Amino acid sequence: MPNPNRGSCGFQSSEFEQEYDRPSKSQLKREMTALQKLGEELIAESRDRVKRVPMPEDVRDAILECQQIKDHEGRRRQTQYVGKKMRTLEPHELAEIQKTLDSWRGLSKADTAAMHALERHRDRLLKNDGALTELLAQHPELDVQHVRTMIRNARKEQAENKPPKAYREIFQLLKELQKSSGNQDDIDAEDDDEQDEHN
Repeated sequence: MPNPNRGSCGFQSSEFEQEYDRPSKSQLKREMTALQKLGEELIAESRDRVKRVPMPEDVRDAILECQQIKDHEGRRRQTQYVGKKMRTLEPHELAEIQKTLDSWRGLSKADTAAMHALERHRDRLLKNDGALTELLAQHPELDVQHVRTMIRNARKEQAENKPPKAYREIFQLLKELQKSSGNQDDIDAEDDDEQDEHN
């Protein structure tokens, strides 16, 4: 009996069409990282505050337990577990948690938007060397070597899953530059350019 697959290339091009409906791996990774970060923010709050955040009991218990662990490796594992629990939450539950955290910090919507713009700017610096060239053109007073070292260290932290020390330092640097030059418009414009590139 002849083989019906003989001569065919092994797959039909339509086989892969559905894959484009799903979010990309990097998009999923970004979302997971954001939820991990949200969990870490909750861990850093006081126990009394955590008890007041609207969230499912099992998630709260995981956070409260993590706060009690002193052993570095044990705490790291529990923090990962908290991140896993955060991924089980519904979007409206996550929004409530974020709203509560923002209200404690007194962040207005404009402040939150500015913070997100800085975070996107930092992520661009880590991904794209051209972003550093742009930053140095806008701020020639910056110490090039120092900024390069921070970026290199932040990339290494991410690759080796280490605490984000340099990652935070870059955010602080961008925040200071924004304050000193009042260049929120520049950051927003860059974000708009980036959006245009993706569209």
